[in-house]
Amino acid sequence: MSNPVSPTIRAGFKGTALITDASSSVGAIYADRLARRGHDLILVARDRQSIDAHASFLRDDTGQSVQVIVANLEKKLDLRRIERELRNDSSITLLVNNATATTSTALMDSDANCLCRIIDLNVIALVRLTHSIVPAYVRRGWGSIINVAPVSGIAREVPNVVGGGARAFALAFSLGLHKELSQGQIRIQAVLPGTSATDFWDTLGSPLEDLPDRVVTEAEELVDAALAAFDEGELITIPSLPNISDYVAYEKARNNLVPHLSFRPSSARSEVSSL
Repeated sequence: MSNPVSPTIRAGFKGTALITDASSSVGAIYADRLARRGHDLILVARDRQSIDAHASFLRDDTGQSVQVIVANLEKKLDLRRIERELRNDSSITLLVNNATATTSTALMDSDANCLCRIIDLNVIALVRLTHSIVPAYVRRGWGSIINVAPVSGIAREVPNVVGGGARAFALAFSLGLHKELSQGQIRIQAVLPGTSATDFWDTLGSPLEDLPDRVVTEAEELVDAALAAFDEGELITIPSLPNISDYVAYEKARNNLVPHLSFRPSSARSEVSSL
């Protein structure tokens, strides 16, 4: 039995993609690529001037509808506005959770309010926006979510334990969401960028020029690789990882461990190894 399609989605129309932090390097490139694939856009960003200019260019260059919403997802009222948009706009078929934040400052040297803002953006906003769109996807029978969460979710001891922990949550959340929604045609992809040539480094105060070229991925390369993997149905995409079999082995080891995590401790076990 085929899934009904919302009458607001016209023939040949891929639906609307809502992209958070759409004025950033990665967000702006996602907007460009998705518009050229036939998506209308809702671009969420903090700064109206920069996002309005990009939206105007995309409208003129692609002919797609491009809506702008100025919002700071760290603020509850702004976050609630985007939640309502996701619940009420039946044309939305793709959510790109691209808003992220971190710091390179050690925990003891960090301001607690700053750390909580990282959690608000990387965890709370991610959960609330996803929670807002999933019911519509389930009713329709299909839809997609792309969660952009830098690779520090695996290498989570750097650069900051809170930032790394928040990205680790995004990875675990994506894996769990994929399993929970596996009965329908709802696509989940977690994109884990490595070191990328984006404006992220400016916010950290760490010059990108100090890093060797071999570890830096251009933002265009990152998004194009991620979308190619999305087309192939990939759940976890690490564009900067040379050999994907390394992650496959990592995930296999984790899955092999899972069935053994909840046994009564053996009385013969006299010492615990330290990681």
